Amino acid sequence: MTYTITDPCIDTKDASCVDVCPVDCIHTTADDPQYYIDPSMCIDCAACEPVCPVSAIFFEDDVPEDQKKFTPINAEWFETHDTSGAWRSTAERHDA
Repeated sequence: MTYTITDPCIDTKDASCVDVCPVDCIHTTADDPQYYIDPSMCIDCAACEPVCPVSAIFFEDDVPEDQKKFTPINAEWFETHDTSGAWRSTAERHDA
């Protein structure tokens, strides 16, 4: 299981979730409309969920029905973006 970032993040891109993620599994690029959670790295710690100011992050089983399309969208983002070795210190995580 994993967490999923959904529609409310689009064009908001508040990085609070990035700051609290202990495994640095939340990424984006400057051109992307939102952040994405890597399902293969997410440890289900839930640190990101309560800090999201727009309530865009859900445990995979709890994603609202109308937002379920974002679970594969998050996973597919990591299929086309190489983040291997991309560990970033907290100070560097906002440079996306």
